[in-house]
Amino acid sequence: MKIFFIITGAILLAFIALQLYAMQGRSKIESYPYVVNKKYADFEVRSYEASLFTAVKMPTNQYKKASSKGFSILAGYIFGGNDKNEKIAMTSPVSMSLDDSMTMMFMVPKKLKKENLPQPNEQQIAFREEPAKIVAAITFGGWANDDRISTHKQQLIDALDAAGIPHSSRFYFLGYDPPWEVFNRKNEVIVELPNDVLDLIAAKQP
Repeated sequence: MKIFFIITGAILLAFIALQLYAMQGRSKIESYPYVVNKKYADFEVRSYEASLFTAVKMPTNQYKKASSKGFSILAGYIFGGNDKNEKIAMTSPVSMSLDDSMTMMFMVPKKLKKENLPQPNEQQIAFREEPAKIVAAITFGGWANDDRISTHKQQLIDALDAAGIPHSSRFYFLGYDPPWEVFNRKNEVIVELPNDVLDLIAAKQP
């Protein structure tokens, strides 16, 4: 029995150490930059900066299949799978378009320019320049799956409709955490809004 408690304690300590290491590492990762324009009860409106991404299109709209395969391809590139065998820093969040087929994207660190990036070994990887945009975002915790993403997408649509805010059909899932991180997990569904939406929101203010 004593050996059982010793082994259990060692496993628990290792688990806690892994979680602390993951949380510490997350705080050092460069994030997709934005400012919050307005907070609502269930969502917030944000302005994102123009940014460069590496992207790969998956021939499926199933989250589990697309996220696993897409992450493997893009991670291979930033971990040295390119013509210079050069490593590129990981950024956050991982973005996935919510279309009939999913495109996964990693933001390129801001200090790197498109013309200086190494060329990927995988031909399906492309560089994608995302313009500055205004979005609405809804946040949820835990682990993501197709049902949870769909549920929060609909919640976001309902909240925008209730607030009288128009939106596009361009939805994205944002995942912030590695699969082994357990505590304080963060996921988001965002949708692009019209460029003049901030004027509309301001006009609605009492």
